[in-house]
Amino acid sequence: MILHPPTHPRHPANQLARIRAEWGGHKDLWVFGYASLIWRPEFDAVEQRAASIYGYHRALEMRSTINRGTPECSGLVFALVSGGSCRGMVYRMDAQRAHEELDKLWLREMPTGVYDPKWLPCRTPQGTVHALAFTLSRTSPSHVGPLADDALLSIFRSACGRYGTTLDYLLGTAASLRGCGIVDREIERLVELARQHALTA
Repeated sequence: MILHPPTHPRHPANQLARIRAEWGGHKDLWVFGYASLIWRPEFDAVEQRAASIYGYHRALEMRSTINRGTPECSGLVFALVSGGSCRGMVYRMDAQRAHEELDKLWLREMPTGVYDPKWLPCRTPQGTVHALAFTLSRTSPSHVGPLADDALLSIFRSACGRYGTTLDYLLGTAASLRGCGIVDREIERLVELARQHALTA
Protein backbone atom coordinates (compact mmCIF):
# COMPACT_ATOMS: atom_id res chain seq x y z
CA MET A 1 0.00 0.00 0.00
CA ILE A 2 1.54 3.30 -1.13
CA LEU A 3 0.47 6.68 0.23
CA HIS A 4 2.03 9.58 -1.66
CA PRO A 5 3.20 12.70 0.22
CA PRO A 6 0.73 15.62 0.47
CA THR A 7 2.48 17.55 -2.31
CA HIS A 8 2.26 14.67 -4.80
CA PRO A 9 -0.45 14.89 -7.52
CA ARG A 10 -1.58 11.34 -6.68
CA HIS A 11 -2.22 12.11 -3.01
CA PRO A 12 -5.96 11.49 -2.37
CA ALA A 13 -6.64 15.12 -1.40
CA ASN A 14 -5.01 16.43 -4.56
CA GLN A 15 -6.89 13.97 -6.75
CA LEU A 16 -10.14 14.99 -5.06
CA ALA A 17 -9.38 18.67 -5.70
CA ARG A 18 -8.80 17.88 -9.38
CA ILE A 19 -12.05 15.94 -9.67
CA ARG A 20 -13.99 18.74 -7.94
CA ALA A 21 -12.51 21.31 -10.33
CA GLU A 22 -13.36 19.20 -13.39
CA TRP A 23 -16.89 18.63 -12.10
CA GLY A 24 -17.44 22.29 -11.22
CA GLY A 25 -19.60 21.65 -8.18
CA HIS A 26 -22.74 23.32 -9.51
CA LYS A 27 -24.48 20.44 -11.25
CA ASP A 28 -25.60 16.93 -10.45
CA LEU A 29 -22.83 14.38 -10.04
CA TRP A 30 -22.87 11.01 -11.81
CA VAL A 31 -20.88 7.99 -10.58
CA PHE A 32 -20.34 4.70 -12.45
CA GLY A 33 -20.63 1.52 -10.39
CA TYR A 34 -19.28 -1.79 -11.67
CA ALA A 35 -18.94 -4.00 -8.55
CA SER A 36 -19.51 -3.27 -4.86
CA LEU A 37 -20.78 0.24 -5.59
CA ILE A 38 -23.84 -1.55 -7.03
CA TRP A 39 -24.62 -3.71 -3.99
CA ARG A 40 -23.14 -1.48 -1.26
CA PRO A 41 -23.19 2.09 -2.61
CA GLU A 42 -23.12 3.98 0.73
CA PHE A 43 -24.26 7.22 -0.90
CA ASP A 44 -27.64 8.78 -1.60
CA ALA A 45 -28.57 8.78 -5.28
CA VAL A 46 -31.70 10.37 -6.69
CA GLU A 47 -31.57 8.30 -9.89
CA GLN A 48 -29.90 5.19 -11.23
CA ARG A 49 -29.63 3.79 -14.74
CA ALA A 50 -28.09 0.82 -16.49
CA ALA A 51 -25.00 2.02 -18.34
CA SER A 52 -22.20 0.83 -20.59
CA ILE A 53 -18.69 2.21 -20.94
CA TYR A 54 -16.17 1.50 -23.67
CA GLY A 55 -12.40 1.36 -23.35
CA TYR A 56 -12.42 -0.32 -19.92
CA HIS A 57 -13.53 -3.68 -18.60
CA ARG A 58 -14.29 -5.16 -15.16
CA ALA A 59 -11.44 -7.43 -14.03
CA LEU A 60 -10.69 -9.29 -10.80
CA GLU A 61 -7.11 -8.05 -10.94
CA MET A 62 -6.65 -5.62 -8.05
CA ARG A 63 -4.76 -6.76 -4.96
CA SER A 64 -6.59 -6.25 -1.66
CA THR A 65 -4.62 -6.37 1.59
CA ILE A 66 -7.28 -4.79 3.84
CA ASN A 67 -10.87 -5.18 2.64
CA ARG A 68 -10.74 -8.70 1.14
CA GLY A 69 -7.36 -9.95 2.26
CA THR A 70 -4.35 -9.19 4.45
CA PRO A 71 -0.71 -8.31 3.74
CA GLU A 72 0.14 -11.94 4.54
CA CYS A 73 -2.66 -13.39 2.41
CA SER A 74 -3.78 -10.84 -0.15
CA GLY A 75 -7.17 -11.05 -1.77
CA LEU A 76 -8.63 -9.57 -4.93
CA VAL A 77 -11.27 -7.03 -5.87
CA PHE A 78 -12.62 -5.87 -9.20
CA ALA A 79 -11.22 -2.84 -10.98
CA LEU A 80 -11.79 -1.06 -14.27
CA VAL A 81 -8.80 -1.93 -16.44
CA SER A 82 -8.16 -0.52 -19.90
CA GLY A 83 -9.53 -2.41 -22.91
CA GLY A 84 -12.91 -3.79 -23.88
CA SER A 85 -16.19 -2.62 -22.39
CA CYS A 86 -18.19 -2.86 -19.18
CA ARG A 87 -21.86 -2.87 -18.27
CA GLY A 88 -22.80 -1.46 -14.88
CA MET A 89 -24.94 1.22 -13.30
CA VAL A 90 -24.69 5.01 -13.10
CA TYR A 91 -25.95 6.91 -10.08
CA ARG A 92 -26.96 10.58 -10.01
CA MET A 93 -26.40 12.65 -6.90
CA ASP A 94 -28.33 15.88 -6.51
CA ALA A 95 -26.09 18.95 -6.78
CA GLN A 96 -27.12 20.18 -3.33
CA ARG A 97 -25.88 16.97 -1.68
CA ALA A 98 -23.16 15.99 -4.12
CA HIS A 99 -20.22 17.63 -2.31
CA GLU A 100 -21.03 15.77 0.90
CA GLU A 101 -21.66 12.50 -0.94
CA LEU A 102 -18.41 12.85 -2.90
CA ASP A 103 -16.48 13.26 0.35
CA LYS A 104 -17.96 10.00 1.67
CA LEU A 105 -17.26 8.23 -1.61
CA TRP A 106 -13.65 9.42 -1.57
CA LEU A 107 -13.04 8.13 1.95
CA ARG A 108 -14.28 4.74 0.82
CA GLU A 109 -12.61 4.41 -2.59
CA MET A 110 -9.51 6.61 -2.36
CA PRO A 111 -7.90 6.38 1.10
CA THR A 112 -4.52 5.64 -0.52
CA GLY A 113 -5.09 7.13 -3.97
CA VAL A 114 -4.67 3.77 -5.68
CA TYR A 115 -7.27 4.41 -8.39
CA ASP A 116 -7.07 6.77 -11.34
CA PRO A 117 -10.43 8.58 -11.13
CA LYS A 118 -11.70 9.60 -14.56
CA TRP A 119 -14.79 11.13 -16.13
CA LEU A 120 -16.03 8.58 -18.64
CA PRO A 121 -18.93 8.76 -21.10
CA CYS A 122 -21.55 6.24 -20.03
CA ARG A 123 -24.23 5.19 -22.48
CA THR A 124 -27.66 4.77 -20.92
CA PRO A 125 -31.11 4.15 -22.44
CA GLN A 126 -31.90 7.83 -21.78
CA GLY A 127 -28.69 9.13 -23.36
CA THR A 128 -25.01 9.52 -22.56
CA VAL A 129 -23.86 10.95 -19.24
CA HIS A 130 -20.33 11.68 -18.06
CA ALA A 131 -19.73 9.87 -14.80
CA LEU A 132 -16.92 9.56 -12.30
CA ALA A 133 -15.31 6.12 -12.58
CA PHE A 134 -12.51 4.56 -10.54
CA THR A 135 -10.06 2.98 -12.98
CA LEU A 136 -6.83 1.12 -12.26
CA SER A 137 -3.63 1.53 -14.26
CA ARG A 138 -1.87 -1.61 -15.42
CA THR A 139 1.34 -0.05 -14.06
CA SER A 140 -0.07 0.23 -10.52
CA PRO A 141 1.62 -1.97 -7.88
CA SER A 142 -1.91 -3.08 -6.95
CA HIS A 143 -2.61 -4.47 -10.43
CA VAL A 144 -1.84 -8.20 -10.47
CA GLY A 145 -2.91 -8.93 -14.04
CA PRO A 146 -4.76 -12.08 -15.09
CA LEU A 147 -4.17 -15.01 -12.73
CA ALA A 148 -4.32 -18.72 -13.49
CA ASP A 149 -7.35 -20.60 -12.17
CA ASP A 150 -5.25 -22.46 -9.59
CA ALA A 151 -4.05 -19.16 -8.13
CA LEU A 152 -7.62 -17.82 -8.08
CA LEU A 153 -8.88 -20.92 -6.31
CA SER A 154 -6.18 -20.56 -3.67
CA ILE A 155 -7.30 -16.97 -3.06
CA PHE A 156 -10.97 -18.01 -2.96
CA ARG A 157 -10.13 -20.59 -0.31
CA SER A 158 -8.04 -18.42 1.99
CA ALA A 159 -8.17 -14.65 1.45
CA CYS A 160 -10.26 -12.75 4.01
CA GLY A 161 -10.16 -9.11 5.11
CA ARG A 162 -12.17 -6.69 7.21
CA TYR A 163 -15.21 -6.91 4.91
CA GLY A 164 -15.04 -10.68 4.39
CA THR A 165 -13.61 -13.07 1.84
CA THR A 166 -12.69 -12.52 -1.78
CA LEU A 167 -15.07 -15.35 -2.66
CA ASP A 168 -18.00 -13.63 -0.92
CA TYR A 169 -17.11 -10.44 -2.76
CA LEU A 170 -17.17 -12.31 -6.08
CA LEU A 171 -20.51 -13.93 -5.28
CA GLY A 172 -22.02 -10.65 -4.11
CA THR A 173 -20.95 -8.90 -7.29
CA ALA A 174 -22.30 -11.73 -9.45
CA ALA A 175 -25.67 -11.67 -7.67
CA SER A 176 -26.02 -7.88 -7.88
CA LEU A 177 -25.18 -7.84 -11.59
CA ARG A 178 -27.74 -10.56 -12.27
CA GLY A 179 -30.28 -8.54 -10.29
CA CYS A 180 -29.63 -5.62 -12.64
CA GLY A 181 -30.04 -7.84 -15.70
CA ILE A 182 -26.30 -7.78 -16.44
CA VAL A 183 -24.51 -10.96 -17.50
CA ASP A 184 -20.73 -10.93 -17.15
CA ARG A 185 -19.42 -14.14 -18.68
CA GLU A 186 -16.07 -14.06 -16.88
CA ILE A 187 -17.71 -13.55 -13.50
CA GLU A 188 -20.11 -16.41 -14.18
CA ARG A 189 -17.14 -18.57 -15.20
CA LEU A 190 -15.40 -17.79 -11.90
CA VAL A 191 -18.55 -18.56 -9.91
CA GLU A 192 -18.83 -21.89 -11.72
CA LEU A 193 -15.14 -22.57 -11.09
CA ALA A 194 -15.70 -22.08 -7.35
CA ARG A 195 -18.79 -24.34 -7.48
CA GLN A 196 -16.91 -27.10 -9.30
CA HIS A 197 -14.32 -27.12 -6.52
CA ALA A 198 -16.99 -27.27 -3.79
CA LEU A 199 -16.28 -23.75 -2.53
CA THR A 200 -19.89 -22.70 -2.94
CA ALA A 201 -23.25 -24.35 -3.41
